[in-house]
Amino acid sequence: MYPESIVMPMKAELTTAGFEDLTTPEAVNAAINTKGTTLVVINSVCGCAAGAARPGVKLSLTGAKNPSKITTVFAGFDTEAVAEARKHFAPYPPSSPCIALFKDGKLVHFVERHHIEGRSAQMIADNLKMAYEELC
Repeated sequence: MYPESIVMPMKAELTTAGFEDLTTPEAVNAAINTKGTTLVVINSVCGCAAGAARPGVKLSLTGAKNPSKITTVFAGFDTEAVAEARKHFAPYPPSSPCIALFKDGKLVHFVERHHIEGRSAQMIADNLKMAYEELC
């Protein structure tokens, strides 16, 4: 598990932008199993989370359509919450960072780590904006 002193500033990059920090399995299930659309970001300490995933998801929220709810869990820190979130990501294997969009409790769009690595924040944002336009 990562030390709190390392994780908290990385969590704050999303929570200060309005993302709900899901720290328990119950919170994860409550967020996902609701009417509307829910974005779940598995945050991470890796470079692609810092350089593309976090900036990309924040940038994605500047379009005309956005998810009803934006949430995040932190890999290597919110262990039980991340494990619960990953149960909802099937058939995708565990990876972090990753980004999931749910509609009425069903997974409708997923961005795996290998779709984040080597991509710019703008590319991540554009991918998500297209999903929002279609699904939100």
